[in-house]
Formats: sequence, structure tokens, C-alpha cells
Amino acid sequence: METINNKKYTIATFGCQMNEHDSERIAAILENMGYTQTDNYDNSDFIIFNTCLVRENAELKVYGQIGALKKWKREHPDALLAICGCMMQTGEARDVILKKHPQVDIIFGTSNINSLPELMDTHKRTGKTAMDISRTDSIDDQFDMIRSHPSIGYVNIMTGCNNFCSYCIVPYARGREESRSPESIIKEVQFMAKEGYKEITLLGQNVNSYGKDKDSTVSFPELLEEINKIEGIERIRFLTSHPKDLSDELIEKMATLDKVCENLHLPFQSGSNAVLKAMNRKYTREDYLKLIKKLKDRIPGISLSTDIIVGFPGETEEDFQDTLDLVKEVEYEQGFTFLYSIRPGTRAAEMKNQIPDDVKQDRFQRLLDTMYPIFFEKNKEYLDTIQEVMVEGTSKNDPSILAGRTRTFKLVHFKGDEDLIGKLVNVHITENNSFALKGEMVN
Repeated sequence: METINNKKYTIATFGCQMNEHDSERIAAILENMGYTQTDNYDNSDFIIFNTCLVRENAELKVYGQIGALKKWKREHPDALLAICGCMMQTGEARDVILKKHPQVDIIFGTSNINSLPELMDTHKRTGKTAMDISRTDSIDDQFDMIRSHPSIGYVNIMTGCNNFCSYCIVPYARGREESRSPESIIKEVQFMAKEGYKEITLLGQNVNSYGKDKDSTVSFPELLEEINKIEGIERIRFLTSHPKDLSDELIEKMATLDKVCENLHLPFQSGSNAVLKAMNRKYTREDYLKLIKKLKDRIPGISLSTDIIVGFPGETEEDFQDTLDLVKEVEYEQGFTFLYSIRPGTRAAEMKNQIPDDVKQDRFQRLLDTMYPIFFEKNKEYLDTIQEVMVEGTSKNDPSILAGRTRTFKLVHFKGDEDLIGKLVNVHITENNSFALKGEMVN
């Protein structure tokens, strides 16, 4: 690997936590080569866009920002511009880049991050766009990275997806499910614990399917049990769970393992059985609500978050009302809401009865108007309680204020010294709004 001195890099990351984690791996490769990080494009010698294909907006942002860098490239002809991630796993997006954006020097995919130094060398030798989207990286060799936080980190346990929801491009971009060996995962978590990490989030497109692709003797609930034993780790979270694979065994482990946080992200996408069937979600509204009851009965005080798609093809007003009714019944404490957008290559893209934009926008606003008061009332329940908070950093709006999370993933703001970052503290909650809590640190 070539060593490079006095050069700087910038990584712009779009999309999910998996992409954020991939960017940490890219950063490690570049820093091992001698690069140092900067957030300023003008001072950068290498700009990397780690892209997302799930939503049209994210894709358009990438094209816009790459286009804006034509001038930067002219002014810095020796600098490098690379695009990687999910967008580059589809031929259509690659063709757009190759035809319209000659300023891009390097293209690589989601499963060949380790090929970056070779691609840099190829471009240097040929002067042409160097491209590799093959799947060559081993999922068991992924813990050399520059993590973005000193005490909170991601651990990838699997990649890919076998569900083929009709609206989703992920199985085509990330490939089929592949589980990492439990030995490799445990080794990484043990290493992180020795380095001072206290909270980890296990990542996968569908963590509940962990081990099924390899007929592993270790299931996801059993993996949680093993990680729970590792000294130094104080909190365990995981993303994302698919409702069809959420087992009673997993619910029981969540209830009994002391380090597993009382918080679950469980996307339902739509409250309508007709829409769920069209989405190929493989569960019904009734199935989902049974899971919610099990979770609330077994884990009192659990906080629930979800994903919801508004305006899926064929969605009627009655279907949408089913979604609103489910939101009211479950009482989510956080929600990620999306206007349906056509993703070329998916089955939903070819469906008739696409919903007009004005209808989607109206439903979207009505959904927010339903959810936000619920968020407020759920947060209000925390008033005058003392919460254990993991301090993540300073507030984005006020650097004199610290920000952290409760075990239930509530965002908490309070006054305190920056040397508390990465530590667990107790905070008395005194104020709330729909999205965060405020309080005062107590001894």
C-alpha cells in the first residue's frame, strides 16, 4: 500500500447506519495510507461520496453535489473524486456517472472497500476512471476502521437482504444475506470493550435473520446472549428488525439480558393488509399488532420506533386510515416517514395506480400531525424522572450543552463539561417537546 503524506480526505455519507459504518472502514484505509481527515472540500485532496439508493432524494443529492464539484476538479486536477456505496451497484446509476460526470476518478461498490488502494493506483497509472463493483471483501474481516465516536460504535453482523420488498432496491445493491461468523463478531466487540467502548449497535438489513444463511448453530438471540457477557460493554442495541422474523426467543432475551436496551425499531411500513401484501412484507396488520402486544407485555416501558411509507401504489384513503389507526394504537415514540418514490428495478416501479404527488403530500402531513402529539405525550411521561444517559457529545445548536441518549433512545440535553462525553450520567428530566428531553445532571 502506497504511503501518502500531507494529504487530506473528505467522506460524504448518505443513507443508513450501514453506510456510516462503511465510511469508517474507508477512513481507516485512507489514514493507514497517510491521509488525514478534513470537512472542507476546498482543502481536500480526495473526496469520497458513499451513496444511498433507497430514496430518490438521496440519489438526487449525490448527483447535485458531484456536479457542483466540476469546478473543484478543474482547480485541483491532481485531487481524486470517488463514488461508492449502493448507487454504484446498479448499472443505471453507474452509467449516469460515467457519461455525465467525467470528473469522477474512482467507482467501487459496497463489498469491495478493501480494493480502494488498488483502484487509486489504477487511476494513477491510466488516467482513466477506475471501477470495481465485484464482491470481494470478507464479512469476517471488518474491524479495522476509524470510528466516529470514542465510546459508541457500530458492529456489522450481516449484510444483504433476502426479503425483496417490492419497493426496495437493497437486495439488488447489497446482495443476498450473508452472516458474519460469531467468533469474528465477539472478537471485535471484545476489542472495542478494551478500547473503552461502552455502547454498541449491531447492524444488519435484517438482524433477526442472522445465521440462517449458514445454518449456524448460533441464532441472533444467542449472539445477543454471548455479547451480553463481555465486560466493559454496558449497552447493546440492534438495527434493523423485520417483523416476520421477530421471534419469542428474541423478545425473551430483550427482556432478560441486562445490557440490551429497552428500545426496538420495528418497521411496519403500512397499516393496510392490502398494501402490505403488495409490498411483499410477509406479515399482516394483525400479526404485527400481536408482536407489539408481546413486546409491551414482556418488556414494560419499551420504546418503539418505526418506518412508514406514504403513498405506495394503489394506496386508498381507507388504506391510509388503517396506517393512522395503527400509529394511534401502538403509540410510537419515534417514526421515520417517507413519501413513496419509484426505484427503478423494483416491482413497485412497474405497478399501476401510482399515487399523485399532491395526494402523497397531503397524507404525509396528516401522518405527521398524528404522530407528533403522540411523541409529545410519550416524552411527557419522562418528566420528573431520573434517567441514565450516555453522553454522546455537544448539542448541534449549542456547544455549551451536552447531548446524550437514555436506554430507550430518548435524546436528552443538559449542561455539563465536555469531559463527560462517553460516560454514563444521571439526569433529572425537567422539560420535554416532541423530539427531545431537557434536564439537569444529578450525582
